[in-house]
Amino acid sequence: MSTETPAVRVTDLTVAYGELPVLWDIDMDVPAGKLMAIMGPNGAGKTTLIKAILGLVPPAAGRVEIHGGLYRDQRHLVGYVPQRGSVDWDFPTTVLDVVMMGRYGALGWFKRPGKRERDQALTALDKVGMADFRARQISQLSGGQQQRVFLARALVQDAQVYFMDEPFQGVDARTELAIVDLLKELRTLGRTVIVVHHDLQTVRDYFDWITLLNVRRIAGGPVDEVFTSENLKLAYGGRVEFLQRQAPCDPPPDAPDLGSYPGRIRP
Repeated sequence: MSTETPAVRVTDLTVAYGELPVLWDIDMDVPAGKLMAIMGPNGAGKTTLIKAILGLVPPAAGRVEIHGGLYRDQRHLVGYVPQRGSVDWDFPTTVLDVVMMGRYGALGWFKRPGKRERDQALTALDKVGMADFRARQISQLSGGQQQRVFLARALVQDAQVYFMDEPFQGVDARTELAIVDLLKELRTLGRTVIVVHHDLQTVRDYFDWITLLNVRRIAGGPVDEVFTSENLKLAYGGRVEFLQRQAPCDPPPDAPDLGSYPGRIRP
């Protein structure tokens, strides 16, 4: 067993809404430098897990550590890309301003961003192919463009650990592949990236680590070891043999709802 301090350690984490447990006694270690998917059926607690780690929802019990320290002391190491649907895109601000907001944590709320922060934001926008849209109002962007802007905002935080909640939701295939390339580049730089993901068909291509969740943690570890029919059945229930096929096909009538199945159109 590795003695290296994990990038993220979750211990005995339980979250309940009223008397209903949404997450129950979750233990999870994520090694540094991994690109990890959190997967499970609707209602499994995937988004709640990220929000509980980030302190956005209160846990009933448990402990979260980021690179060996409590999250409240290590939050400067963390970047977050929320679900696009949770953002007020009608707020009157420009693309460049949104991205520069990613530097506020380093600046403090009472110091205005200057040329250095502007240059960092422009570099990040260029990296995600959105530099030409820097003066545009965010309400004028497509879904895929909005997601790219949020990724740019996360990039300027220069975090060690990134949490991304469904970054592929509502984007076209070309944008999805561009996002995947960016996530893999972050991994190459030694960053840890944790992604709520739905498309079982792309797991082996996109990720090297996975956590399967259904209120409880079902399994976690390297994709080659954990992404098995047996574990998928435990997480999703029903028949999952069709998930192992290479070619797209119609799922059996009693298959679980697996989001974007049977696949995506590639550019």
